[in-house]
Amino acid sequence: MAIQVKNKQDFYAGVMFVVVGVAAAIGATQYSMGTAARMGPGYFPFWLGVCLAVLGAVVTVSATTAKAQIQSLEKFDFKIATIIIGSVALAGTLLNYLGIYLTTFLLVVGCSTASHVFNWKVAVITGICLSIFVWLAFVEGLGLIFPLWPDLAGY
Repeated sequence: MAIQVKNKQDFYAGVMFVVVGVAAAIGATQYSMGTAARMGPGYFPFWLGVCLAVLGAVVTVSATTAKAQIQSLEKFDFKIATIIIGSVALAGTLLNYLGIYLTTFLLVVGCSTASHVFNWKVAVITGICLSIFVWLAFVEGLGLIFPLWPDLAGY
């Protein structure tokens, strides 16, 4: 009996998640794992990769079930991919100059412009909320050291 893929978008997205998750988990094994109490640099990426692979497997299998919604693949949109990849590359370049707050805000707004239903108000609010989340999670929660604001004295 052949497997019939009803939702091709979900199927191929799930396959992509599995591949990326497995690659991340394998790559993380090159680092010290540590334990749950004293995590090494490979611990979090390894388990994140495993979770992504499991999620991908669930999505892939669900795309073949009888309840799956029939959906085909749309044509790949290079403009959207360019906007998203460009926004991420720009954020990586600007982080040390603009600080984490402005960089995160610009990343969110930049990526939001790739949406077919782009809304400035939603993009700005999301950018502000995500900047606050990044500060809470990474700076306050994990104690990572990032420049928070632009260093105007260095210019």
